[in-house]
This record gives sequence, structure tokens and C-alpha cells, in this order.
Amino acid sequence: MDKSSRFDFRFDSRFDVLTLLLLMVFLLSLLSLLSGCSPKRSTVSIPVEVTPSFSASGKEVIPDRWWTAFNDQRLNTLLDLALESNFDLQTAWHRLRAARALVRRQSSSLWPEINASLSGESSRASSDSSADETLHLGLVSEYEVDLWGRLRSAVDAQRFQAIATLNDFQTAGLTVSAEITVTWFQLLEAQQQLVLIDAQIKTNQKMLRLLKNRFGSGQIRAVDILRQKQLFESTQEQKITAESRLQVLRHQLAVLLGRPPQKAIHKPAHPLPELPPLPHTGIPSTLIGRRPDVRSAFNKLMASDRDLASAISNMYPRLSLTASLEKTAGKGENILKEWARSLLGNLLAPVFYGGRLKAEVKRTRAVKQQRLSEYGQTILTALREVEDALIMEKKQLERINSLKKQLKLTQQTSQQLRLEFFNGLADYLDVLTALEDEQQLGRGLLSAHRILLEYRIALYRALAGGIGTPKEKE
Repeated sequence: MDKSSRFDFRFDSRFDVLTLLLLMVFLLSLLSLLSGCSPKRSTVSIPVEVTPSFSASGKEVIPDRWWTAFNDQRLNTLLDLALESNFDLQTAWHRLRAARALVRRQSSSLWPEINASLSGESSRASSDSSADETLHLGLVSEYEVDLWGRLRSAVDAQRFQAIATLNDFQTAGLTVSAEITVTWFQLLEAQQQLVLIDAQIKTNQKMLRLLKNRFGSGQIRAVDILRQKQLFESTQEQKITAESRLQVLRHQLAVLLGRPPQKAIHKPAHPLPELPPLPHTGIPSTLIGRRPDVRSAFNKLMASDRDLASAISNMYPRLSLTASLEKTAGKGENILKEWARSLLGNLLAPVFYGGRLKAEVKRTRAVKQQRLSEYGQTILTALREVEDALIMEKKQLERINSLKKQLKLTQQTSQQLRLEFFNGLADYLDVLTALEDEQQLGRGLLSAHRILLEYRIALYRALAGGIGTPKEKE
């Protein structure tokens, strides 16, 4: 059973309203001095070691709308549309609105509550033809004095949670914009793959006709024609796969834009963009203050700190004040005269709660330590994502250079082997192998360029801050 000690003090209607107000002001002034004993907000330092710089950096400043660095006007238009119509972003936005409403609801505890009451009664005795009528009118105000900052700490906790929800909204915007940009570039690459495969099919058809013509003169074997047909059919299969992938990507992009898949955008016609210059990565400590997911982890940590302060303050006595104006008038009396006024002070001190209050303090302290660990892990993940994107982009550029050299050598080899074959100096199997290698390298080079752009997207996403605020959305 919960127990508490309680002390009430009351003033009756002999005091006028001015006296009551002066007493309330005096009490509030005195108790505001006592509130200096409330738990203070603790300072939070970065829980991990942060290096002074990243492993690489360029000179270009990342724009707020980072995708504009690719100079693709169609992509810019799609993202402007998506930031308004994407359902994941709309979900995050309404979650933020709910969090802000919670702040307003919690903040109301800092203000007095005022209630008005009105009731009437009519009674009649069985032997009396006249009725007794009474009217009761009252106005009651209740206010809890925030002696130890319990209410203020609870409000601050909700406010930090709302800021964290804002950061989550910005993180969702980054995620959606990155997904759309990656899907768009995959769509461009799939379209280019189709164009390349069509050209390769024509080349394979041409080689097959040449082989059939030479077969009639007895210059080649039938197995060479079969091998060329097999390569032709293999290229046809590549086309089927590319067409399927292109259509799936169109559906995926439509859903990201908030459209049904049946209303997918038309096939893009332009090639993949070139890689923009390497952006300025800045210093890691600046990144920590810029990334919305890191800021979200920090604000959740601060909210848990305020929850802990509120739980500690909950173990201290509470003081509440109640002021009332009441009037009960009978039939024919003036309801506006001779009001009864009272002021009640209630001091409630916790004595025995079965360990519930201490357990809540332990719980909130554990949650704070959990949030601190999450904050440190989020920082480490943010730093790793930047370094990963930098090294992957660097190595992908080296891989593309190697693929270009391989493709050039394979093209030269293929041309030389064809000349030797038609002059009777080489076996067709060597020609076929070189042709197949050339076509595979051509397709692989396109994919490698798209992957390079995806690594740059990952770098922009790892370095970028919020792409917009809800005020811009309203």
C-alpha cells in the first residue's frame, strides 16, 4: 500500500482576493529558491575518440540538395516530386507532428488548470406546492509548484524526443533521396545495357552469316557454326534479363515517387553522368554535428537524461495549490454577490511506495547508459561510412581503369584473330573466345561505372546533413 505524509493549509472567505494573490506570489517566490536543489542537466561529451581528419578530401562543397552535383535535370525533377509524395517521408512527417503535439501536451503541466462548474437543483415537498431552487457556480484553479524541476525535466525530455524525431525525418529524407538516385542510375545503366546488347546481337548475327557463307566453300567446320549460334542465343538471353531488370526498376522508381507501378516513368534516353569532383569531406567532429542520425542519437541521449532527472525529482515532496471561488444561491438571490474564496496548499511527501520510485530511477539511469552507448556506436558508424565510401570509390576508379585496358586489349586481340581466321591462320574457337570476352567486358564496364556512382552517392549520404526541414514542407 502506498503511503505519504500530507500537510494542508487553507484560507477561508474572510481574506479578500488581493490577499490571496499576494500570498500565492510569496509562496511561489519562496519555492522558486528551493527549486535550485533540482537535478541539473549533465553535460555529454563524445564517447569515442575522433581523428582530426578523414583519409581523403576534395575541394568541392556539397550542396544541401546533394544530388544536384550530378547535373541531371530529370533526376532533380523526380526528387523534387518524391520529397512531396513519398509515403515513407509522409509517415515520418506525421510522426514528427505527433511528437510536437506531445511536447505541447507535456508543457501544459507547467500552467495552472482552471475548471468552471455550474449546477442547479430543484426540490419540492409533497405537502408544499412551491419548489426550492438552488444554483451553484464555482471556479477552481489547481497548480503544482515545480519545486525540484520534475515537471520541467519531463517537458525537456519530450522536447528532446521531438527534436530527435525531426532528425529521424531528415534521415528518412536522405534515405529516400539516396534510394531514388541509386534506382535512377540503375535504370540508366539498364537502358544502356540494352543498347549495347542489341549492338552485340547484330555483331553475332553478322559473324554467323559470314561463317555460313564460308561453310559452303568448305573452309570451316560445322561445329564453328554451332558455337556461334550458341553465343548468339546467349546474347539473346542477356537481352531478356536486361529487359526484365529495366521494367522492375521502372516499377521500383514509380513506387518511390508515390505512384502505382502501372504508372512508371518513360524509359530514360541519356547515358550515365560522369563522376563529379571529389567533395570536401571536412573534419570528423563537424560531421558528427551535421549528420541527422548522429544528432538523433544525441537528442535521445539528452531525453533519457531528463527522464532520469524527472524520476529522481519524483522522490521529493510535491506542493500543489488550489484556489477556488464558489457561490450557492437560492431562488431570488443575487448570484453575483458574496462569493466564497479559498486557497488550499497541499504538501505531499512520498514515504513508502514498495521500491517503485527507486526502481524507476534505476531504469531511467540504465536507459541513459544505453543511449550513451548507442550514441557512441552511431558516431563510429558515421565515420566508418565516410571512410568506406572513400576507399571503395578510389578502388573502383582503379578497377574501371583496369577494365578499360582489358577491353582495349581484347578488342585488338579479337580483330587480329578474325583476320588470322579468315586467312586460315587461326582456329575459330580462339575468335569466339575473344569475341565473348570483348562483349562481357563491355557490359561489365557499364556496370562498373554505375557502381562507381553508387559509391559517390554513399559518400554524399554519409557527409550530408538534413535535406530540408518540416517548415519548408508545410
